[in-house]
Amino acid sequence: MAIAEVGKESARPVEGRGLRIERRFTREGVHPYDEIDWELRDAVIPGEGGNVFEQRGVEVPKFWSQTATNVVASKYFRGKQGTEAREWSVKQMVDRVVDTIARAGFAAGYFAGEPDRDAFADELKYLLVNQHASFNSPVWFNIGVPGVPQQPSACFILSVEDDMHSILDWFRNEGVIFKGGSGSGVNVRSCAARIRSRDRSSRAAPRGARRRWSC
Repeated sequence: MAIAEVGKESARPVEGRGLRIERRFTREGVHPYDEIDWELRDAVIPGEGGNVFEQRGVEVPKFWSQTATNVVASKYFRGKQGTEAREWSVKQMVDRVVDTIARAGFAAGYFAGEPDRDAFADELKYLLVNQHASFNSPVWFNIGVPGVPQQPSACFILSVEDDMHSILDWFRNEGVIFKGGSGSGVNVRSCAARIRSRDRSSRAAPRGARRRWSC
C-alpha cells in the first residue's frame, strides 16, 4: 500500500535513522481490507419520538455487531450528513486517521523508509478493522479532519494559580478542550497551599468563603 505524500511536509528520513517496522499480521502488497468480508448495512438508533440517528448504506466489516456499526457511524464518521463530504465507510474513517499519522511520522523521521511507513499503516489498519485495538474518541473526532485542531489526547492536566486571571484562563482552556471532545483535570496545589495558609491565619473566615476558593 502506498500512502500519498502531502506537499512539502513529506520530508525524507535521515539515512540509518527511524524505526524498522516488521509485519506481523499483514503481507506486503496485500491490503488488510482485502483480507476480510465487508457489507453495506443501515445504522439506525431509535428513540421515543423517532430515530435519534440514521445513516443508510454504511460499509462495515461483516463480523461487526450492529452496536459497533451504530456507534461508529453516529459518533466517529466525519462530514455533514447528506453531503459528499460525509464518511460512509469504516475504510474511509480508518484511512483518514491512520494515513494522517503515518504521513506525520514519516515527515518527522520516525520511520527508516517508505516500506516501514507503509508496514506501520497496514498493521495499524489491520488491528483497527479487526477490533483488536481502538483509539480513544478524540482521535476519531479530530485526526485527519480538515480545518479541525488535531487534538488526539483524551485527558489534559491543567494548572491554576491563586489569582483571578489564572482561574478565568482555566475555565476558558477547559472549554476549548471539551469542544475538541477531550476531558481535563486540574492541579490545584498552588491554590490549596494558599487556602491552608489563610485557614491558619484567619479561623474566623466563613466556611463558605473558603469553599469558593476550592478549585
